[in-house]
Amino acid sequence: MKRPIVFSLFREQSVFMTAVMAIMTFLAVMALGISIAIGTGVARWNRQWNLYATVQVTGTENADAVKKVLNENKDKLAEVREISNGEMSDLMRPWISGGNNVLEKYLPKMFEVKFKSESDIKAIRESVGTRGRFITHTDALRPSISAGWKMVAILSVVLAIIIATIGICISFIARNTAILHKRELEILNQVGASDSFVTRQMQIIVAKICMTACSIGFIAAVPILFAIIAVAHSARVGLMAIIGISGGGWLTLVMVPIAIIIFAILITKRTTLKILNQAQ
Repeated sequence: MKRPIVFSLFREQSVFMTAVMAIMTFLAVMALGISIAIGTGVARWNRQWNLYATVQVTGTENADAVKKVLNENKDKLAEVREISNGEMSDLMRPWISGGNNVLEKYLPKMFEVKFKSESDIKAIRESVGTRGRFITHTDALRPSISAGWKMVAILSVVLAIIIATIGICISFIARNTAILHKRELEILNQVGASDSFVTRQMQIIVAKICMTACSIGFIAAVPILFAIIAVAHSARVGLMAIIGISGGGWLTLVMVPIAIIIFAILITKRTTLKILNQAQ
């Protein structure tokens, strides 16, 4: 026969405790979800641009010399594209007025190069030398990448604070539940119930509270994460446009409420045994 749960879950304060845990779970999932999304975007950014470079050249002689270097090293290059004056004019028009004739006096020759491997970049850079300005896309975008990692670090600190707060909340829930059921505890002690039995009843109550709260927090966080990613993708350019959460990332987020519930059960056991030892 299944043993009945000794304590009642339906108390006014259980609603407050459920609400607190739901908010904490929501914040934890949001912090971790945004952190994973930005980290994924930074990783994709690195993979996307680590083989690209731009060579800027001024003067006809330098341009011819750079073209010769690129032609001699075609076996190391996946793609080479010379950016036309028309494209350069379109890029620079917001900053320089006066028409294409004026722009052409100031525009350098530019070559966009994609390498077959990262080891080839250094050799081409040395061959170009002082004839042009060799800029890898990774170097040019390093501030954006650095900002992305800093955001991940900040969110990780926030997540650590949330986890610490969750631990405090669970300990409070366990203690408060024990106080609510003080009379039942006294009766159980009088009839000779073991500490493990009492602890198990407490764990069942706290687990129910946390399961309800974690489900609410997780269900509330997921649509907001989807909305944030959709808004970021609508930018269509930059780091924000390629952030996302992979299948493994979503699995990690699903594990957050499960981990909180397990954590709550362990904390409840420790707290309850401590209370029982003090009462004896």
